[in-house]
Amino acid sequence: MSTIDIGIKETDRLKIAEGLKRLLADSYTLYLQTHNFHWNVTGPQFRELHLMFEEQYTELSVAVDDIAERIRTLDVPAPGTYKEFVALSSIKEVDGVPEGRKMVDILTQGHEMVVKTCRDVLKLAQDGDDESTSALVSDRMRLHEKTAWMLRALNK
Repeated sequence: MSTIDIGIKETDRLKIAEGLKRLLADSYTLYLQTHNFHWNVTGPQFRELHLMFEEQYTELSVAVDDIAERIRTLDVPAPGTYKEFVALSSIKEVDGVPEGRKMVDILTQGHEMVVKTCRDVLKLAQDGDDESTSALVSDRMRLHEKTAWMLRALNK
């Protein structure tokens, strides 16, 4: 097996991969919350929230794959267990089934947390001259900012 040589210093590559692991954990935790809320939402906004949550978890399912594959591209194993995700994620799990408006608040906070993680990883990628990770993370950040805005608009 040959060693990786993609023009990124090993120390930078490893730092970037560690940041991406945190982004993967946050994204996967948010995916699980969103899917859970899709299944369990009730109330007057049921149809709107049920469909919106489905769009969001579907998008997140693609995102986690993209992030994990970028970690692998950097020649680092991607985390893939609940135990690893809980240890790495800044998004905490929710007990029980909140009502619809609270679900929206929780998901808004989750998307905002992912934006903050993206900002941290983006800095690592920029410092390491890793344009591919920068592009991926910048795209993720823009999407999470927009999703948080749309969720916030529901509870105004």
